[in-house]
Amino acid sequence: MIIGLTGGIGSGKSTIAKQLRRMGYAVYDTDSEAKRLIVEDARVREQMEKLFGKEVYKDDVYQTHIVAQKVFNSLPLRVGTEEDLLSRLNAIVHPAVKHDILRWKNEINNAMPYFVECAILYQAGFDKLCDKVVMITAPEAIRVERTIARDHTTTAKVRARMHAQDVEGDILRADVIINNDGTKPISTLCEEILKQIR
Repeated sequence: MIIGLTGGIGSGKSTIAKQLRRMGYAVYDTDSEAKRLIVEDARVREQMEKLFGKEVYKDDVYQTHIVAQKVFNSLPLRVGTEEDLLSRLNAIVHPAVKHDILRWKNEINNAMPYFVECAILYQAGFDKLCDKVVMITAPEAIRVERTIARDHTTTAKVRARMHAQDVEGDILRADVIINNDGTKPISTLCEEILKQIR
């Protein structure tokens, strides 16, 4: 059984994923695996160089800042237009990650539930690979506070990232909703998740 684990920035989704790993459950982190595929997958590299230029890789290292600058400079454009680099970047990376999730699933092939952690699970279409989806939520003020403490950033930047993710609207689509407002230990929340998905 594949369980999608999603939630907005600062919800505590990654903290819950870490605890699930400690408990012996396999967790596929789409962020870190996407970064790996951008470097290791020849087809992805070819498409990235075609879209962003050869300078996107320097000494075999992916130049995240170059891509981020180009993508965010294009964001005022209407999402989905030909000039929208974020949509075009996602069209390269998301199918590669989707294929890799299926490879990972086949390698594990055991009776225990395993988890796919992704902030934009629905937007990327990864929910279609999952048997159930768990949404981690927390009050906005707590999410902002956590993210500022973690990333040493500003409230304005955190709120901009929240707006860009726009995942809270997906809460009604999830099978299980877990409120991570800090009143319960993470281990207890994980037990709640496991109980509800069973």
